[in-house]
Amino acid sequence: MFTLKAEIERMHAWRFYGRVVGVQGLLVEVAGAQQSLSIGSRVTLVSRQEKFIPCEVIGFQDDRALLMPYSMLEGVGVGCQAYVEGETPVSHPSMQWLGRVVNAMGEPIDGKGPIRAGAEAYPIRAQPPAAHLRQRVGDKIDLGVRSLNTFVTCCKGQRMGIFAGSGVGKSILLSMFARYAMSDVSVIGLIGERGREVQEFIEDDLGPEGLARSVVVVATSDETALMRRQAAYLTLTISEYFRDQGNDVLCLMDSVTRFAMAQREIGLAGGEPPASKGYTPTVFTELPRLLERAGPGIGRGSITGLFTVLVEGDDHNEPISDAVRGILDGHIVLDRAIAERGRFPAVNILRSISRTMPGCNNNEQNDLLVTARKYLADYNDMEEMIRLGAYRSGANREVDEAIHFHPALEAFMAQKKNDRATLDDGYQALAEILQNRPVPQEQN
Repeated sequence: MFTLKAEIERMHAWRFYGRVVGVQGLLVEVAGAQQSLSIGSRVTLVSRQEKFIPCEVIGFQDDRALLMPYSMLEGVGVGCQAYVEGETPVSHPSMQWLGRVVNAMGEPIDGKGPIRAGAEAYPIRAQPPAAHLRQRVGDKIDLGVRSLNTFVTCCKGQRMGIFAGSGVGKSILLSMFARYAMSDVSVIGLIGERGREVQEFIEDDLGPEGLARSVVVVATSDETALMRRQAAYLTLTISEYFRDQGNDVLCLMDSVTRFAMAQREIGLAGGEPPASKGYTPTVFTELPRLLERAGPGIGRGSITGLFTVLVEGDDHNEPISDAVRGILDGHIVLDRAIAERGRFPAVNILRSISRTMPGCNNNEQNDLLVTARKYLADYNDMEEMIRLGAYRSGANREVDEAIHFHPALEAFMAQKKNDRATLDDGYQALAEILQNRPVPQEQN
């Protein structure tokens, strides 16, 4: 009722409209209403079949406004009316959104009927909280994945990136977080996802128990660039609502790369010059604006962000990976070579880092991790010689110890999709492995 009243109060006694004067690809040129429009304004086109097509202003050229649609442009031609909506895009989340699946516009797509809107309007493109007012990151969060809980520990309010090429296990790792991570609420954004995989993720990976405490935002790969970008913004908007209710929110997004690709399409259509690998300057402006919205809140509540990054060509220095890595508070690297050996999750511990470590651990835990990392590094340095049989046992005591512990450490980092691990179990299991020291051998 309060939402309806607010909507009525925002209505004007008149409406501005213009006319379509050109259509080129997915770019629509509108004249006659440019004085009432600005970047980001919403406009509704009326097609020749009387269908309403929502659009957004992405630029101006001469005396015309440049629009991109949220859906297909069938039936739109020169002379069609373009009504100015005029309001800042907002969403009205509520607690009734839990357990539901919505599209980029916040409309339910799970066949469970309408969703009750909340009384308060949350801007879709909100500004991050002021840096000097934010709380610090909180205690450790249990992600349910043994290797990450132990070696790449994440805290409440931290933002981490999951970097990997295609087919290395990003989506499966994300599903483990959605099911096992200890949080009050999970908000999951599937940006540019394959349509076939959405239902599989919801039913098989998330399951009824996980869905009950989650909100899933979906924009599949066949939807327009504006819808894919909007889905990413809405994911953070819903997260901010639940954070403001005092909850510790887990925000999962797959993937930031597809958000960047959508922004690239929008920028190129609006006439922006391509920069690095075709990405336009606004891509690198929008990335921090999106990712900085996650993190600790001003009061109670936090948003712990876990964002996947699709590394093009397995090049971890490509533009989007490089930009995102500099914004986030740590990164988890999935290695194709490890996946090809059959160890999942294929986390490369030596290349992964959490910027809250070692401050979140006690001295005993840090000593344990330093020792284990040293064994992993020593084995990694000599791995090729060991596999070729060129290393002679007893030649180096540290390498011998690394070889001794390697099978147990590999088994420790391996975990099946349906297994859950806790924080305490990880440290205890690692301590037991490192207690089993090898018998020293005399060097010849």
